Amino acid sequence: MRPAVLVEGLRKSFGAKQALDGLNLWVEPGTVFGLLGPNGAGKTTTVRVLTTLLRPDSGRALVAGFDVLREPQQVRARIGLTGQYAAVDGMLTGYENLVMVGRLSRLSRRAAKWRADELLSVFDLTASGGELVQKYSGGMRRRLDLAASLMVAPPVLVLDEPTTGLDPRSRLDLWRVIGELVTAGVTVLLTTQYLEEADQLADRIAVVDKGTVIAEGTAAELKARVGEAEVVLDLADKSHVDKALAVLRRALARTVDTADVTRVRAPASSSDTLTDALLALRENGIGVLDASIRRPTLDEVFLRLTGSAAPTSEEAA
Repeated sequence: MRPAVLVEGLRKSFGAKQALDGLNLWVEPGTVFGLLGPNGAGKTTTVRVLTTLLRPDSGRALVAGFDVLREPQQVRARIGLTGQYAAVDGMLTGYENLVMVGRLSRLSRRAAKWRADELLSVFDLTASGGELVQKYSGGMRRRLDLAASLMVAPPVLVLDEPTTGLDPRSRLDLWRVIGELVTAGVTVLLTTQYLEEADQLADRIAVVDKGTVIAEGTAAELKARVGEAEVVLDLADKSHVDKALAVLRRALARTVDTADVTRVRAPASSSDTLTDALLALRENGIGVLDASIRRPTLDEVFLRLTGSAAPTSEEAA
């Protein structure tokens, strides 16, 4: 299968700063591919190269089968781009913004108007399509910006931190729209600092640091690199901790330790581990207030791989 995006040995420097250092990517068609990494990791530089806005120093990059250096016009005709800030004109209406983008993309006036009406409906903006964009909320501007990037129905959509600054509801709305686009066959390259966003949307994730890919896989595969899931049990009586440890070590035949005076933890190979643990404790008269299976998070993956914690939602915004 020909990849929707192929990057091989991409390098780019800005003076003494090495922004990309042999970056490699393979993005399958009809999927969401997430680029995850700390500030300055090279995510936005990668996006600028793939969208023909920046020339790399060396390496090769293909988008929809076309070379970004040798065939930039062909690449531009096959991509949509939504950057970190909504690039819409506040002095025009939402409808006028979309028609303008369509006409600049060489659609006929009739086709541009038809497509604008269609996208306003898709993004739930029909009622506000006749209003000036300067009156739009941040979430509405974001949806309009994404709609503008789809005026020519590109096979590849590049989203560079598209939900930065959005409130949780607007972010969820945008996630829904992105999911619908992928279902329709669009390939999405997503850069984000919101780890839950990558976890929810991306079929595969590449963790980028210092201009190169340091890990790649599904969210589950990356989490497995940090450690396995564990059963976490909050006991009703702290005086039962030692007894609970002994019971669980016999019942589960694995390491069990304590997180605090009333909580015990054990590696979980499956959900059956939790069931076995609860049955063993009940049979020995040990009460449990709460029980759960805790799985590694992308935050822990991020910290383990990059050596720094992921930014909070406020910091990312």
